[in-house]
Amino acid sequence: MTTHRNTHKSIWLIGTLLMVSNLSMAQHSVSLTLDSCLAKAKRNYPSIKQYTLIEKAKGYSLANARKACLPQFIVVGQATYQSKATEIPISLPNVNIPSLSKDQYRLYGELSQSLTDLFTVKEQREYICATSEIETQQAEVELYKLQERINHLYFGILLLDAQIQLAELLKKDIQSGIEKTEVAIANGIALEIAVDNLRAEWLKADQGAIELKATRQGYAEGLALFNNSPGNERTEFQTPLRHILTDSICRPELKLFDLQHKSFDLQRKLSVHKRLPRVNLFLQGGWGRPGLNLLDNDFEAYCIGGLRLSWNIASFYTFRNERKILVNQQNKVNMQRETFLFNTRILLKQQNADLLKMQELIKTDKSIVALRENVKNAVQSQLVYGTATANDYLLAVNAADQARQSLIVHEIQLLMTAYNARTVAGY
Repeated sequence: MTTHRNTHKSIWLIGTLLMVSNLSMAQHSVSLTLDSCLAKAKRNYPSIKQYTLIEKAKGYSLANARKACLPQFIVVGQATYQSKATEIPISLPNVNIPSLSKDQYRLYGELSQSLTDLFTVKEQREYICATSEIETQQAEVELYKLQERINHLYFGILLLDAQIQLAELLKKDIQSGIEKTEVAIANGIALEIAVDNLRAEWLKADQGAIELKATRQGYAEGLALFNNSPGNERTEFQTPLRHILTDSICRPELKLFDLQHKSFDLQRKLSVHKRLPRVNLFLQGGWGRPGLNLLDNDFEAYCIGGLRLSWNIASFYTFRNERKILVNQQNKVNMQRETFLFNTRILLKQQNADLLKMQELIKTDKSIVALRENVKNAVQSQLVYGTATANDYLLAVNAADQARQSLIVHEIQLLMTAYNARTVAGY
């Protein structure tokens, strides 16, 4: 009775340990998708910090543009000595007409408000925002290239997982052959050396599985660095679904070309504003010798205010060439856009052709796998009766394994090519 109870306790304890072990494994097991890996990689990639820096620089530039409309204040000091001073060329009896000193001094402050800048500040702010958008989009273009690297790592892991499964299946087939050959040896129709040959092949297959697992660990750790998460050998990578491909292109480079084109239009407006006359309101107050009265040789304070007009016509000399430069740059951007679309369309055509080729190869692979499996199973049955040797069985097993390898490689390549085409198209 006591033994029976102890047995029940042992079974209950083993069951509890198994449940805890399974729960622990489930908790540590992580399932990832390609889209989630891409999203994490973008969030954790170091260049993502550029967006914050660009936004800060934009804020500083806009603040400076707003302050350019504020009144400006300058302080000027001047001391001069001149060879001749103003004098009245007459003399009157009993009247002392003072003469000005040749050394003259002036210290003043001037407060001015530009009226022209009040009408151009809008275009300046638009140009600053356009420049910031261009820098942001350039960072987006660089970040988009990250998808190709993530695709390579992710589908590499999927391929290695499938090859590991095939390696285990190969070991299982060889083990089945070992068991059949041992029966034949027991019946006296096969030699012990046949089992040794199969066991050596089993060890070779096991080595291959070890190498595949090590390579897979390297890929997983590389992907974990992009995701900023610790690598986990229990992580499951879900096979993504195939997407329907379209001929439309929606790459971030196209938006960059549009923003550059818009920037040139704003630069053209600003170049027109450069030729406008400069109109300022000003108020000047100071102290000097002479003051406003040029006939007074004493130091005095003074104040003057009014409206000032200045026009630098030198901007007309280069205006035409500046406009031609902008037009030339716009044409250059248009050419880059056309070249980019042309090369992208060619790459999409090539990848579509590869997809059609993979689909045809997969159909053939499935037929080859079915035939090789039939041959392998037939030779395996013959091992027991001695009508087939261990070498015959190994040849059949290896042929079936190669057929399965080709099938799984083409299936993963089909998915990878489809996703690469999707990346090239910008989706």
